[in-house]
Amino acid sequence: MDYKIGAKEILEHIGGKENISGMTHCATRLRFNLRDTTKADTAAVEQVDGVVNVINKAGQYQILIGTNVPKLYAEMEDLVGADKAASTESTKADRSAQGIIGSIFSAISSIFAPLLPALAGSGILRGLLLLFVQLGWLSEASGTYQILSAASMTVFYFLPVLLAITSARRFGADMFISALIGAALLHPDFIALLGDIGNGATTTFLGIPTILMNYNSTVVPIILAIWVFSYLYKWLDRVIPETLKLVVLPLVSVVVMVPLTIIVIGPLGVYGGEVIASAVNWLIARSSILAGIVVGGGWSVLVSLGIHWAVNPIMINNVATYGLDYIVPFTFACNFATIGTALGVLLKAKDRDIRSFSITGMVTIALSAIIEPTVFGLLLKNKKLFMAQIIGGAVGGAYLGLTNVYANAFVFGSVTTFPAFVGENSSNFINAMIGLAISLIVAAVIAYFVTRIDEKLIKN
Repeated sequence: MDYKIGAKEILEHIGGKENISGMTHCATRLRFNLRDTTKADTAAVEQVDGVVNVINKAGQYQILIGTNVPKLYAEMEDLVGADKAASTESTKADRSAQGIIGSIFSAISSIFAPLLPALAGSGILRGLLLLFVQLGWLSEASGTYQILSAASMTVFYFLPVLLAITSARRFGADMFISALIGAALLHPDFIALLGDIGNGATTTFLGIPTILMNYNSTVVPIILAIWVFSYLYKWLDRVIPETLKLVVLPLVSVVVMVPLTIIVIGPLGVYGGEVIASAVNWLIARSSILAGIVVGGGWSVLVSLGIHWAVNPIMINNVATYGLDYIVPFTFACNFATIGTALGVLLKAKDRDIRSFSITGMVTIALSAIIEPTVFGLLLKNKKLFMAQIIGGAVGGAYLGLTNVYANAFVFGSVTTFPAFVGENSSNFINAMIGLAISLIVAAVIAYFVTRIDEKLIKN
C-alpha cells in the first residue's frame, strides 16, 4: 500500500479535513469523528488499496487497515493537521450526534491504544519470567530476575503517569503538566503518608480530612483527574495573559489538581473502579461457565463493533490489583475459535483466494492476536462461518470458566502470549491449552461442514 496515496484517497472520500472533528488510531483501525457521516462515501473508501473494511459504529467512522495503520495514520496526520490528530474535541453538535456511549468508547479507545505495545510486551515478559522460574532456569533471588521483573512491571506501576499523557492528548490538556499530576500520586513522600495502614489511611490538607490511597497501577482515578483538569487548563489558557502563562498556568494547575485529585477524585476513582471490577469478577465467580460462554462467544461481536475497548480497562485493573484476570482467557477462546474457523474453510474450500486468505488470517492471529482481517474479510460476509466462530469461542470459553483458568498478565490471545497462563499451579496452563484447543477444534469442525467446496472469497 502506498500510504501517501491511500491517505489522500481516504481523506477525499470521507468529506475532506473540514469534515473531521478528531481522529486517532488503535492497533488496526483509523478512527474518525466525522461532523457529517453522510458526506462519507463508504463504498469508495472500501475500494482504497489497503482498506479491509469500514465500520460506522460507537460514534466513530472506523477504517480497518491492519497492523500497518500507524504508517497510514502518520500520512493522514500530515494532511489533516496535528490539531485534530489524537484529539477528539468535538463541538456540542458533534458530541450530540456521537452520543454519550459513543463518546465513552471513543475516549477509552484513544486513551489506551497508544499503550497497547507497552502493555503487551510487558505482559509477555512477565509470563516468560514466571515460566523460567517454574522450569528452574531462573532464580527469583537473582539479580537477573529482579531487573527483568522490574522491567515487566514498570508499565503497571507507572500506569497513572502513562495514562495521564494519553488522557491529556484525548481531552486537550497539557501532556507534561498532566504527567506531573500523575507522577505526584506516586512520589515517595506521598506513599510514605500511607504508613502501615495503606488504603484508607488519613491525613489533612489545609484542615480538610483526607483519605489516602495507593495509586500505583490504578486506571480510573487519573483518567477522571485529567478529564477535570482539561476544563481547568482550557479556562486558565484563556484568562491568563501570555506573559504569565509560562509560570502561572502550571503553578495553578499543580496546586489545584494534585490536592483535588488526592482529596476527591482519586478516592472516587479507586472505589468506582473497584466496584466495577468487583461486579464483573462477582459474576464470573457466581457463573464462570456462563461468563465464558458470553465473553468467549461474544468477544468477536464486540470487536466487529469496535467497542471491545470498554472491557480492556477492567482486565488491566484486575491484573494490576490482583495479579491475575479471568476475562483475558475468554478473549483467547475467541481468537482461537477464529483460527479454527479459518482452518475449517482452508480444509474444505478449493478456491485459491479464500484458502490464501484463511492461511494469512490464521498466521496473523497466531503471531499477533489480530482477528479483525479475518472477522471482516471472512466471517461477517458469511453468517454460517460467523456462527461457527461464535459457537467455538463459547464452548471453549465455557471450559475455561469451568476450570477457572486465569492469566497473570494483560495480553492479547496468540501463541506468543501463552506464558501468561503459567502460574504456581501447572494445571492452569494445561486447562488453558485444553480450552483453546476446544475452541479451535469445535469452530474448525463446524466451519468445515458449513463451507461449500466451491466457496469463494467475497470481496468488497
